[in-house]
Amino acid sequence: MKYEEQEKEFVEMIQKHSQIIYKVATFYVDQTQTLDDLYQETVLNLWKAFPNFRGESAVSTWVYRIALNTCVSFFRRKKNKPVFTELQTEIEDIQEDKELIDELYRSINRLGKLERALILLYLDDKSYKEISEITGLSLTNVATKLNRIKNKLKELSNL
Repeated sequence: MKYEEQEKEFVEMIQKHSQIIYKVATFYVDQTQTLDDLYQETVLNLWKAFPNFRGESAVSTWVYRIALNTCVSFFRRKKNKPVFTELQTEIEDIQEDKELIDELYRSINRLGKLERALILLYLDDKSYKEISEITGLSLTNVATKLNRIKNKLKELSNL
């Protein structure tokens, strides 16, 4: 594939999946780093990996995996503990449920990095199979961990 064609295909892919990148970056952003830094680093990592993408999974699955790995690695390198910020999702009637949502976010913020990644994917309506592909965990491990995370969130939030 010619460089120009590859570049055009990459730009189209980024435009199509930019919400995934922002969603994951927003999930991991903290007070000292900007969302744009994480977004830019994720796009850079996607560009580096793009020539090796074989299409064995959905593009969105691949983008999620790179974005999650970039965010976790970013904070591991900086030795910063990420602080959870609100997910930018479409939530109907947010005013009625604001207290419950805030409590859920506070509880999610108390989870470990892997647990946050798994619950992010779950809340984004990814199937256990998709979560398995994105995280590299077995399907059984995903199901077990999500069940434990749900129970942990119930305990933490008293919902």
